[in-house]
Amino acid sequence: MNSEQENTVSPIKRALRAIEDLQAKVDELEYTKREPIAIIGMGCRFPGADNPEAFWQLLRNGVDAITEVPADRWNIEKFYDPDPDAPGKVCTRKGGFLAQVDGFNPEFFGISAREAASIDPQQRLLLEVGWEALENASQAAEHLYNSSTGVFIGIYLNDYSKVMSSVGDSTQIDAFSAIGNSLSVAAGRLSYILGLKGPSMAIDTSCSSSLVSVHLACQSLRLRECNLALAGGVGLNLVPDTSIALSKSHMLNPNGRCQTFDAAANGFVKGEGCGVVVHKRLKDA
Repeated sequence: MNSEQENTVSPIKRALRAIEDLQAKVDELEYTKREPIAIIGMGCRFPGADNPEAFWQLLRNGVDAITEVPADRWNIEKFYDPDPDAPGKVCTRKGGFLAQVDGFNPEFFGISAREAASIDPQQRLLLEVGWEALENASQAAEHLYNSSTGVFIGIYLNDYSKVMSSVGDSTQIDAFSAIGNSLSVAAGRLSYILGLKGPSMAIDTSCSSSLVSVHLACQSLRLRECNLALAGGVGLNLVPDTSIALSKSHMLNPNGRCQTFDAAANGFVKGEGCGVVVHKRLKDA
């Protein structure tokens, strides 16, 4: 419409057109708040399952993956006592543990063997599972370099720093120790290795950390802060300290089982693992 035609349009019609334009913008903003998000891939390492397919079969078949505390974690005979109030003791011998947490191929990620030794196994595990999740989503890592991809990771345990401190040899502290054991670096290392340019953050809201990371990933996608998002969480039980504290608060079930919604419920059992899901806005997926 040219200026001459515009001048012939009544003020009422112009006002109505302006209202329609504003309403369209409001509708777009409202849609953005609830825009559907798609999960396009996932990766995981859980007790008894090293990938999503194995985890599905474990759930489908009702497999019990709870075991006695492995000898490479802590001496269960030294720390076990059925009395939850016994000082320095844990009231259960059970837990959910990964079969192997010390295996890692640092060269694959361009990390030296020396640096790898100072990196929290949680960070190492996150690199592996994050890569596997992208493969599951058919997202080639080399194509994500410099992309607007976000990383949101729930993490709040820091057992490896206690393991290193227990050695008692300060000469083992090197330039890699600080970032290798910093929880905030867990997400940043994944972003750095892949060359991602989207938001990158570690989230600690205790037991809800992974759930909050997924929420923030969805919000970031809706706000167009990123076009692809990895969200998940990681946690490893390497020392008995947290279990001792939970035992004292009577939060652990001595029989090593979670009996949710059961009259016999008497606390929970600690587990560990790592899970990462890859998200996109549904219309982009």
